[in-house]
Amino acid sequence: MPSRLEFFFDLSSPWTCLAFANVQPLIARTGADATFRPILVGGVFNAVNPAVYAAREQTDNRKMQHGWKVLADWARLAGVEMNFPSRWHPAKSVHAMRFATALEDDQPALIAFARAAFESYFGRQENLDDPAVLEAVATGAGLDGAAIRAASTTDAVKARLRANTEELVARGGYGSPTLFVDGTDMYFGNDQLPLVEAALQRN
Repeated sequence: MPSRLEFFFDLSSPWTCLAFANVQPLIARTGADATFRPILVGGVFNAVNPAVYAAREQTDNRKMQHGWKVLADWARLAGVEMNFPSRWHPAKSVHAMRFATALEDDQPALIAFARAAFESYFGRQENLDDPAVLEAVATGAGLDGAAIRAASTTDAVKARLRANTEELVARGGYGSPTLFVDGTDMYFGNDQLPLVEAALQRN
């Protein structure tokens, strides 16, 4: 049986950073059994949502411009440091997500690494695609950064990340973060967390 709440995520997404912070007290309030699932959001976009790339090229896109303001508002409300965009944006995240995938079977360690990685990229504006930075981030979170870095390069971890990404697409996902309640009830984004909480409390 899947966990009551599944949280599919990519560390390069600012909205995922906010949702990751906001979902923690939600889990505590509801007592939901939750599992965090690393994906490669670029793979999702390539498969089912290529319009994201076109939107990024539209410098006069009013919705996107307003989105930066809303992002800052949400960050302020959540108490999350959001120094974004940085010179690394849009960030490649394959190395970061392989680090995360190497920790998927140890959920407390994955949560600790993800929290530290979000602070590194969105707080200190460090390079999310640099394995040396990621190793230091993991070590700073009290984990064995060198061991995680080594595990992240294995074929098994690479295959698992691809499988997670393909699974999300097959289940109807189109970006990060995507959340499922009880396996089939899908939600997307930080803004929909109140709906997620209602679903958890309703069932």
